[in-house]
Amino acid sequence: MTHRWTVEELLGLVLDDGSFESWDEPIDISGHPAAYRETLERAAEKAGTDESVVTGRGLMRGRPVAVVANEFGFLAGSIGRAAADRIAAAVRRATAAGLPVLATTASGGTRMQEGTPAFVRMIEISRALMAHRAAGLPYLVYLRNPTMGGVFASWGSLAHVTVAEPGALVGFLGPKVYEALNGEPFPAGVQSAENLAARGVIDAVVPAEDLPELVDRALAVLVDPPDRPALGRRTGPLRSDRSAWESIRLTRTVDRVSVRDLLRHAGSRTLRLAGTDEGERDETLIVALTRLDGQPCVVVGQDRTRQSVETPMGPGALREARRGMRLAQELRLPLVTVIDTPGAALSQHAEERAIAGEIARCIAELVTMTVPTLSVVLGQGCGGGALALLPGQTVIAAENAWLAPLPPEGASAIVHRGDTSHAAEMSEQQEVRAVDLQRSGTVHHVVPEVEGESAAELAVAVAAECAVRLHEMATRTAQQAGA
Repeated sequence: MTHRWTVEELLGLVLDDGSFESWDEPIDISGHPAAYRETLERAAEKAGTDESVVTGRGLMRGRPVAVVANEFGFLAGSIGRAAADRIAAAVRRATAAGLPVLATTASGGTRMQEGTPAFVRMIEISRALMAHRAAGLPYLVYLRNPTMGGVFASWGSLAHVTVAEPGALVGFLGPKVYEALNGEPFPAGVQSAENLAARGVIDAVVPAEDLPELVDRALAVLVDPPDRPALGRRTGPLRSDRSAWESIRLTRTVDRVSVRDLLRHAGSRTLRLAGTDEGERDETLIVALTRLDGQPCVVVGQDRTRQSVETPMGPGALREARRGMRLAQELRLPLVTVIDTPGAALSQHAEERAIAGEIARCIAELVTMTVPTLSVVLGQGCGGGALALLPGQTVIAAENAWLAPLPPEGASAIVHRGDTSHAAEMSEQQEVRAVDLQRSGTVHHVVPEVEGESAAELAVAVAAECAVRLHEMATRTAQQAGA
């Protein structure tokens, strides 16, 4: 850590110049014992703030936002009763005003000088934040060095998007306290921001200098209204003469379009999230906030480029998918699921980590969502892992995409007693092609593919169809709400 950012510096960095307006009322310390009053007065003189928390309203590139910011210079950012009440009051005011909340923490935890009465105030902060989230309003958190104890175990861990500064110490129990209680040091590196990001507890490690861009990207999806779709929809005939096996072989090539191409070539203001935020991370699935051709949405996509025999899509990936679904539902954003998988993991670990249950829960979440949901069969659609992301209100497919209960080789082995050589024949019999799926009503629209086109070109064509469908669903939803 080379520089400890003060509240004033951070607010100046993230908010538009001169836009911050304080919401803080003067704090009465007259009821405290004399020695503690002196401690508070010295802390205020040292930190330049009247408490360990500053709250208010400002503009972030023209957008009104509420801010809650820890000042570590005031008694190590510890949260006493007055600071806790200030946080809860600011969150409730933001909720009433319909404002996103941007929070930044830097604290050793609750204030020991105030004991249990301060400790239990974390509940009221959490209550206010959950009411804010229930109102469909964004909550973003930046964890600074250090963020410990009751702060991390309450308002530091309840955000829609959580990032931390490089090298930050972030954890529940302070390492010095652990060593004093247990007579041995806490394992090195466990409570680092980098380790928590790698483990799926937080979304990313971000230098403070990059915060304005990150917050801007998040708010562009979470707050800014949609644009009218601008990309041209692809029309033209479909090749019904192409065999299912030919399509399957095309989707298995290394240069086949992927969800990464969709985000790279047709998404804007994209912000990748990582992990379940509960200590699990699987690189075979992507969750992102983005704008597809101007349409704000949450994308939950199976990343074929990260799936292999050694790294199959496991139950953790589906738990990440459900996090994305919950975010879309809570933030009232459309959800786009992207199906492209050779199949979910088949292993002892997957079974013991509830792979079947996670498939069932993904389906259950999707079919009960009330925001617009769009499923895209982009390439390989194999087994229950594909089914988990299929039941959107609208389903589209790329022309060579397919959907089957098992890989064709597996179906052949079952029907032909271990012989996998009938895979091509089985794929025809099972009607796995996109055109077959459209005929049966599983898919609502098929995007034509052009011979020899690049992954980028197909990605743009698929995104154009997504944008039109999202715009139609959003318009229909708004009309129904106004009826």
